[in-house]
Amino acid sequence: MGSLSPMLPIKSRIDTKIHNSTKPKSKFVFLKKIDYLQWVSVLAVFIFFVFLVQLFLPLDKVDIRKDEVGQFEFDFLVDEIVNGLDFGEDLRFSVGPTKFLRKFQRNGNVNVSRMGVRFGNRKVKLGMVFADLLVDSHQVLMVSVVAGLREIGYEFEVYSLEDGPAHSIWNTMGVPVNIIEAKDNTEIKIDWLNYDGVLVNSLAAKDVISSLLQEPFKSVPLIWTVHEKTLATRAAKYVSSGQVDMINDWKAIFNRATVAVFPNYALPMFYAAFDAGNYFVVPGYPSGACKINNSTMIHEENFRVNMNIGVEDFVVGIVGSEFLYKGIWLEHAFVLKALLPLLAKFPVGDSSSRRLKIIVLSQDSTGNYSAAMEEIASNLNYPKGTVKHVATDEDSGVLDIMDLVIYGSFLEEQSFPDVLVKAMCLNKPIIAPDLSIIKKHVDDGVNGHLYPKENIKHLTRIVLQVVSQGKLSLLARSIASTGKNTAKNMMVLESIEGYASLIENILNLPSEVASPRAVSEIPTNMKTEWQWHLFEAVADHGYVNRTSRIHDFLDMVENRWIHTIKEGSSSDMPANDAFVYALWEEEKRSQVMTAKRTREDDELRDRSEQPKGTWEEVYKNAKKVDRSRNDLHERDEGELERTGQPLCIYEPYYGQGSWPFLHRKSLYRGIGLSTKGRRPGRDDIDAPSRLPLLNTPYYRDTLSDFGAYFSIANRIDRIHKNAWIGFLSWRATARKESLSESAEIALLDDIENQKHGDAVYFWVSMDKDTRNPTQQDFWSFCDAINAGNCKFAFSEALKKMYGIKDNSTIIPPMPSDGDTWSVMNSWAMPTKSYLEFVMFSRMFVDALDAQVYNEHHGSGLCYLSLSKDKHCYSRVLEVLVNVWAYHSARRMVYVNPNTGTMQEQHDFKKRTGKMWIKWFNNSTLKAMDEDLAEEADSDHPRQRWLWPSTGEVFWQGIYEKERIQSKKDKELKKKQTREKIIRIKNRTHQKVIGKFVKPPPEKNETITHKKSAVAAARLFR
Repeated sequence: MGSLSPMLPIKSRIDTKIHNSTKPKSKFVFLKKIDYLQWVSVLAVFIFFVFLVQLFLPLDKVDIRKDEVGQFEFDFLVDEIVNGLDFGEDLRFSVGPTKFLRKFQRNGNVNVSRMGVRFGNRKVKLGMVFADLLVDSHQVLMVSVVAGLREIGYEFEVYSLEDGPAHSIWNTMGVPVNIIEAKDNTEIKIDWLNYDGVLVNSLAAKDVISSLLQEPFKSVPLIWTVHEKTLATRAAKYVSSGQVDMINDWKAIFNRATVAVFPNYALPMFYAAFDAGNYFVVPGYPSGACKINNSTMIHEENFRVNMNIGVEDFVVGIVGSEFLYKGIWLEHAFVLKALLPLLAKFPVGDSSSRRLKIIVLSQDSTGNYSAAMEEIASNLNYPKGTVKHVATDEDSGVLDIMDLVIYGSFLEEQSFPDVLVKAMCLNKPIIAPDLSIIKKHVDDGVNGHLYPKENIKHLTRIVLQVVSQGKLSLLARSIASTGKNTAKNMMVLESIEGYASLIENILNLPSEVASPRAVSEIPTNMKTEWQWHLFEAVADHGYVNRTSRIHDFLDMVENRWIHTIKEGSSSDMPANDAFVYALWEEEKRSQVMTAKRTREDDELRDRSEQPKGTWEEVYKNAKKVDRSRNDLHERDEGELERTGQPLCIYEPYYGQGSWPFLHRKSLYRGIGLSTKGRRPGRDDIDAPSRLPLLNTPYYRDTLSDFGAYFSIANRIDRIHKNAWIGFLSWRATARKESLSESAEIALLDDIENQKHGDAVYFWVSMDKDTRNPTQQDFWSFCDAINAGNCKFAFSEALKKMYGIKDNSTIIPPMPSDGDTWSVMNSWAMPTKSYLEFVMFSRMFVDALDAQVYNEHHGSGLCYLSLSKDKHCYSRVLEVLVNVWAYHSARRMVYVNPNTGTMQEQHDFKKRTGKMWIKWFNNSTLKAMDEDLAEEADSDHPRQRWLWPSTGEVFWQGIYEKERIQSKKDKELKKKQTREKIIRIKNRTHQKVIGKFVKPPPEKNETITHKKSAVAAARLFR
């Protein structure tokens, strides 16, 4: 039980209507602390006043027996006070399931302009994620839901962060199980795009949801089932301690979920601080108490000892709503008043006999509710120690020691109280008010007892019938046994139908997926019983303290968050101060020496004679230095190794989620479709910088891998210098259909020896595609993955490309000759052929885009999909290489990705008379390309036109224009240079101030020199 403590402002999802018309409407009252002692004092004073009035009345006027005085006072209180108190009628989760699901129905409208066709090639495939595979209520719920949904056309695959006993249960059902071995979300290597939706269970699976926060998995529908209340209670601590980043991190997780599912209507209000408008309630949850083994007897004995309750004592538990509202103390007071006659059956003061113990079980958010209960018990003349208040959490185990459970809350809740389900599973007889949700599942006198909330005296009569000679009567035990059977399989239908309806409404299924059947076709036994029998054979099915495990997980998350903060704030400098000082001194000396050496070099340069030259030579030398500076760049080992290889395979990717599937060999090179999502420390190509069109999210999503094709082909000689080029989809690697080491060697050997000449090699075949289990032919498969409109799209695009005006259907024949075709954009071909394919593809994409852009860009609807789809015609482009290769007379060779064996497909002899060579001839395509280039260069059309943005625009006239423009630019530069030189020469120079003249020698020095000369001459004579 609990209350909505003020962690963060409560959102508008809580209906704040006050049903009492006699008082003004007030706001939500949970956030106000309740001073229970003041209310108790007022009640005590009122009772004392009434007692005085009765004491001074004449006895002949008031004929009331002494034992009826208390009842008179109590009834008077009910009449005078109850109507003015708040019993929590305003606590309600206001958004109903119908209104919530209607939002997804609006967002998933089918394109009505050209209605597509659904093909039943495969079932709906869902991923199921658990934090562990321990046996608990979560596993029972999901096993029951999965068992029911599989009967109507769903297929599941289980992932878990930890293994456990439930692994064998899923295997028995025929559901594949995978254990995720990852330390954090960056190491999770799962292609979530293989699933139509993902169901995540428990808060402890947070790392899996974090991996779904990365592209390209952000659009995968995610249903997150939250059963724990632990995080909601910790959120207040995060706010008070200033851990805003922790709150924001969890908010991002809740925001990522398409739907956050709760098993009751109380949990969404506890998690109101994280609400992103995606909360949904699927009522129904198998209580773990229905399958707890005999070890709980030990827990019961320990609880009795800790609470000073004897083994023979009779314990009555008063439970209620999970919320604390202003009137709850009065409800508990009513129940305590009704239990007063039960004291007569238990002698007071005799320690050897049974004693009556009453436990009030509720959450205590204010810290003074226990004192309030003691005051109320004292005023009702209960012996000291009889009534005890216990503040409890989810798995306290206090219910185990109770002999009788009374539900004392009069609040009309939207789902059956969990505490009553657990009590019934523990074989405890229950007594509850006749609330509508309780009457729906409890039959009075059959599996429980009901009393009208307006007549508390009826509760007293029921209690006296249930308790006989200090213990439960035989009838009460029989009713408790029936209640246990009821609780064991309570609300199964509501749960399965709720999940089925939710999944059906949030999924946007591709056209190749068969629609699931109606829920009514699920076998009756699966809709009326939880699948307990599947867990009977499991060896380890003991009690699992889920709350303790969630606390441990949240502690781990907090420690990881604190560690991350410390790492970010700490510097990389060593901790040893002496060592740091030595490094600093060495760096200082190095800087001083460098500055001194630089100064000396400058002085020597000033003193030395500088070479002379013309201004033209200086200008040329400066330009040469600039060019050499731009050409210098660091080349890693992978780039150097690729230089000598005949083949380079590019791997297009988008987002961090695809990084684990990319290769790190020199044969491969990544190409990022987004600048933000590129791998650090790798020489991946930035596709948007080579093709600015990819900066537009619309075309980045629609073109998909073809965006990478166009970006590499745009001035290809600057980036690709290999004779052959290949592409590999990271999704093929995720499906383990990428080339093995032996297949890579075989492919390179075949290319170098030119065994098949100008061929297209591919290694992901259509007949092994999961979308084609029935082995359909080419056009049937293409129609199946494009809502039945693939042939129509091809026909319209080809007619626009070749300028055909009639209404005929133009479809190139793709015969069914027993061979296979390429899928998933994984192939290799000569670079020259690749440029020819890109030339054809650019014109085809332009014609296809002209058909769908206006409608798709405006509404998100595309006739190649049954629902809103941002990728639209990317599935048509996926098979385009087959049409071009077949009809351009290229050999098509299938490479086994595991063994490397090769087999040519669609032999030339079989193609005779079937190929449209004239349509796909290089000369024809080149002429069409030049016509488009001339039109783009000369006309500058006002309408939106995609083709010029997909690559180079070139024709003979452009070359001539570039040559003339280049000549003009050179002449202009020469003119500017000459003008600059003239300006420099014509500058006014400062005149010389004076000229140094060496003075003549003095007279004495002249005579001395002459005498020395005469003396020397005499010596030589």
